[in-house]
Amino acid sequence: MGEAADSGLGFAALFGAVLLVRFLLPLAILRYPLPGVLACLVVDAADQTVFQWFGYDPPFYQGYDKAMDVYYLAIAYVSILRNWAAPAAAGVARVLFYWRQLGVALFEQYGLSWLLLVFPNTFEYFFIAAEGARGRWDLRRIRLRTWVLLAAGIWVFVKLPQEWWIHIAKLDFTEAVAAHPWFGVAVLAGVLVLAAISLLVVRPRLAPADHAFQLRAPDLPAGMATAEDRRLWLVEHGRVRSWPTVDKAVLVGLLGVIFASVLPAFDPRNDELLFWALLVVVVNAAFALRQVRRGRINATIPGAVATRLVVNVPLAVAASVLEVGGRTIPDAVFLAVLFSFVIALYDVYRPVYEWRTQGPEATHLP
Repeated sequence: MGEAADSGLGFAALFGAVLLVRFLLPLAILRYPLPGVLACLVVDAADQTVFQWFGYDPPFYQGYDKAMDVYYLAIAYVSILRNWAAPAAAGVARVLFYWRQLGVALFEQYGLSWLLLVFPNTFEYFFIAAEGARGRWDLRRIRLRTWVLLAAGIWVFVKLPQEWWIHIAKLDFTEAVAAHPWFGVAVLAGVLVLAAISLLVVRPRLAPADHAFQLRAPDLPAGMATAEDRRLWLVEHGRVRSWPTVDKAVLVGLLGVIFASVLPAFDPRNDELLFWALLVVVVNAAFALRQVRRGRINATIPGAVATRLVVNVPLAVAASVLEVGGRTIPDAVFLAVLFSFVIALYDVYRPVYEWRTQGPEATHLP
């Protein structure tokens, strides 16, 4: 009995530690996009192996893993607002991001593996490719047609085979290599061929680099470097009825649906949860706009999160009491904290993206 209790506590501590890493590590994507997203990929691939090393196999792993994937991809999506100045690249990334999130939400609702084949995670590799390019080139120099072709190539030749392998065939790479050593050799040969094509065919045809390779995200532009700069922009351009409000509502709504599916005591109807998410976004937008027009804006992200928590936690408690979007206060409060964090990041960085693409310093390169 005592050993079982100790084992249970040990597994809970292990799961808590891994969960903490998966929540905190994606924050590195905001300032170090390429290393950050690659680190998240490694942790995503390794966490189940870590659990199994310690004799722990969470029965809810698939749902938890999908939710944490959605979270770190949401941070990557928000990082685009901070770091990219190319509407063409950002537009393609947005479509890919929401297509995948819709697929994950449908998968959590119906449990059909083929949905993940129809809605592959092309956004992840597209983001990696674009960040790799941003390390050397100004993304505005790359035409929309190139971004669409890149996305299509990743979709067809990388993600469809990978999604089929994982979710339809349900194969494991390590086990496949152990059973068929030739398969490992074939994969290695394929990687070497792709590397050779990249070095000998693709690289000579690339345009000259615009700057030395950069892993760190660019600094905020001079016109958006301070909270007061962002406040003045929002006073002039901020609206509750706007595309950013719609964007946030879809982002937060899909996050809520996906995370609610893995919370143990949470069993909301999706329409209720989506309504609550929309309500939270609209109330937050109205409150934030009122604050900036009164000359108030949070200078830091923690401050922006805290301000939204003051609004969102009471909404979450009220929703639970009224049985709107769920029936347990702790789970509803967790979602309120998650929503507050994502909305705060979005609200801080959306003006930066608008300044770069629409403001007085915006340039439109061929």
